[in-house]
Amino acid sequence: MNIFVINSGSSSIKYQLFKIPSEKPVCSGLLERIGLSESTITHKVFIDNEEKVIKKRLTLPTHEAGLLEVAALLTDKNTGVIKEPEDIEVVGHRVVHGGETFAATAVINDAVKEEIKRLFPLAPLHNPANYTGIEVAEKIFTKAVQVAVFDTAFHQAMPEKAFRYAIPQSFYKDLRIRAYGFHGTSHKYVSQRAAEYLHNPKARIITIHLGNGCSMAAVDGGKSIDTSMGFGPLSGLVMGTRSGDIDPSVIFHLVDEVGYELDKVKALLNKQSGMQGLTGFSDMRDISKAIAEGDREAEMAYEMYAYRIKKYIGAYTAVLNGLDAIVFTAGVGENDENVRKRACANLDFLGIKLDDERNKVPSSGLKEISTENSPVKILVIPTNEELEIAQQCYELLSK
Repeated sequence: MNIFVINSGSSSIKYQLFKIPSEKPVCSGLLERIGLSESTITHKVFIDNEEKVIKKRLTLPTHEAGLLEVAALLTDKNTGVIKEPEDIEVVGHRVVHGGETFAATAVINDAVKEEIKRLFPLAPLHNPANYTGIEVAEKIFTKAVQVAVFDTAFHQAMPEKAFRYAIPQSFYKDLRIRAYGFHGTSHKYVSQRAAEYLHNPKARIITIHLGNGCSMAAVDGGKSIDTSMGFGPLSGLVMGTRSGDIDPSVIFHLVDEVGYELDKVKALLNKQSGMQGLTGFSDMRDISKAIAEGDREAEMAYEMYAYRIKKYIGAYTAVLNGLDAIVFTAGVGENDENVRKRACANLDFLGIKLDDERNKVPSSGLKEISTENSPVKILVIPTNEELEIAQQCYELLSK
């Protein structure tokens, strides 16, 4: 089954084409700066296990113009992987927010599209862009079944005691204010891989997604029972530019006593805080370099970042009533050995014992970095949200 996966952003489109059940993409790509000057396309084709990279600089005024260029690349007579756009059988769309309506992947129809639009206020930076991707794909891949895979769906298994906030009930019943959680596609993918590795479908697993955005999930027998992000993607861990957990009194103080407008507070906590606010850098590679050069503020920020992860490990181990594995994933989780080392330090009493040498060895696939006698397995598993989306589409349509 030819499944084309699209992740549509406000000025970008990431994509991969899979011939499921094969897990290897036949092509992938990224369109950037859509609607801006000098847009770019980076298109990668995998032919006979060899990667061919095609790069273009051009003007792409709209998402439709961008996806038409992609369709041309997919059907190119020399490097194309399909004969015509009609060969695409399914288009799988990443949709960030599914609210309480979508606890699973859904075939897109008019009702689904209206619900995605209704949820725009809950994810104003993402859902409108995801919706645009759907409308454009419907025009270009006319014979394909369009399918939505929601970031929030995996966390819909959380019990009410975990997702409710201690505010008047009307705010939940009338306004649906509750914790939804995000990065669900990633948490689902790596927790499944971990359970397969452990040969234990009932495994109790903490998944730790560390990119520019960061979140953790407590997964019990394949179901998310708690997660660190909430109503929006601001709460929980220290992130690249987001503050993570902060006392709401700080917001009141900034507004009432310092004179901040709410828009300024919003920008502060979402775009100017986290590691960016603490160090001047949002990229962990830059922060690691600053630490090596003796920057004390960078060192403290690194400690805060790892400390917050450790606090959630303790909390989620309690929620799960024990632990079988911890999984690190995403850009920082997969590549920063020092973050993993600091986050797991001094947790022996929980059965978490990291092997320093294993932790240092680079790997492009799943690797175990716990000691031989560690009761809890510590794993690094590269996330693959596009593959997870393709597989969920396949499972839905193969029933």
